Amino acid sequence: MTAGSTEYVLHNRVRLALHHLRDGDGRPLLLLHGLGERTPPTAPDTVAGWPGPVVGLDFTGHGDSTVPVGGGYSSEILMADADAVVHHLGSCTVVGRGIGAYVALLIAGGRPDRVIGAALCDGPGIVGGGPGPVSGTATLLRPAAAPPDPYAMLELSRDVRPADYAMTFVHLAASRSTVSTPIAVCAVWRPPWLAAVADHPAVADLTLPDALELFASA
Repeated sequence: MTAGSTEYVLHNRVRLALHHLRDGDGRPLLLLHGLGERTPPTAPDTVAGWPGPVVGLDFTGHGDSTVPVGGGYSSEILMADADAVVHHLGSCTVVGRGIGAYVALLIAGGRPDRVIGAALCDGPGIVGGGPGPVSGTATLLRPAAAPPDPYAMLELSRDVRPADYAMTFVHLAASRSTVSTPIAVCAVWRPPWLAAVADHPAVADLTLPDALELFASA
């Protein structure tokens, strides 16, 4: 695939749009967008230093990916989206913003053999929801409009993110990754789950350009 093109990766019945933003040599950089966003049309200036190709995933219910009927969104569904794309790419480094940062953490712990570094950045949906499960979305009417799906906006903004759950994925990445520093926190705003992640000794506190330089050398 060439820069400016889009291919589709199948995740169950969902067609996930994978946008090729820039060509390059070496390991791909996978961008995971924030809540209610989509992959940008071109590679952001913040990743200009990455030597390899740059691609971006539109999560389920966002951008050019499938909008499922009836909602049922969770961060784990988005993690499965990312897992399908990581499997398609073979291996990659991941940059996530907002809810994409949380998904980047989950996939870094879930696939430490394939995700060679994950950078967690500020963006929409980084905070998550309260202590209870999401419910009561059945009465929400979906307008006849393009994504983002309003079910996704409601359910994912209330997604529960306990710090101890997040730390499970940090421990998995730290113990099984092929790199000594598998996660970098680049976000300024740090809700409790992200503050706990940042305190782990295997997690670096870096700017995004510095994190990409670290992961590119891995």
